[in-house]
Amino acid sequence: MNILEIKEQSAVAINELLEKAKLKSGDIFVVGCSTSEITGEKIGTNSAPEVAEAVFDSIYGVLKEKGVYLAVQCCEHLNRAIVIEKDALSNDTEIVNAVPQKKAGGSLATIAYQKFNNPILVEEIKADAGIDIGGTLIGMHLKRVAVPVRLSINKIGEANIVCARVRPKYIGGSRAVYDENLM
Repeated sequence: MNILEIKEQSAVAINELLEKAKLKSGDIFVVGCSTSEITGEKIGTNSAPEVAEAVFDSIYGVLKEKGVYLAVQCCEHLNRAIVIEKDALSNDTEIVNAVPQKKAGGSLATIAYQKFNNPILVEEIKADAGIDIGGTLIGMHLKRVAVPVRLSINKIGEANIVCARVRPKYIGGSRAVYDENLM
């Protein structure tokens, strides 16, 4: 496992996805990450905080620079709750009470909770784009309609990645005209 390589792969993935997703300031980007899968192990078996920190640092810096909020999905032991900065969501958003840990929430969620300025946990969000690193199933946290995005890479470490952006629903049938900027 090469931490520098993981950082580089994470940076390539986030930059390509941001370009293709056309995110703007204030949008939300969700990440689900199995550090076990990145290191070549089965999901949930070998949590690796140093790998999580490499992924977090690569992704968070780029998103913050663009004004895009990072949302990090916890593992199934916290019901795939989301760690996010409090100011990313409205004041009436219902928070849940848990502090992610390496074995209950996952390494990336733990790092995000430690490094965010004002972290909160919520049960769900509707993100504008996202990356699933290692089969963590982020789809429940994306707005409808999710569109797959192919990148020049398909792995971070040993983990497969699946990326998505969202677009508004098409309505109106065969005579409808659509706004190309929203596609």
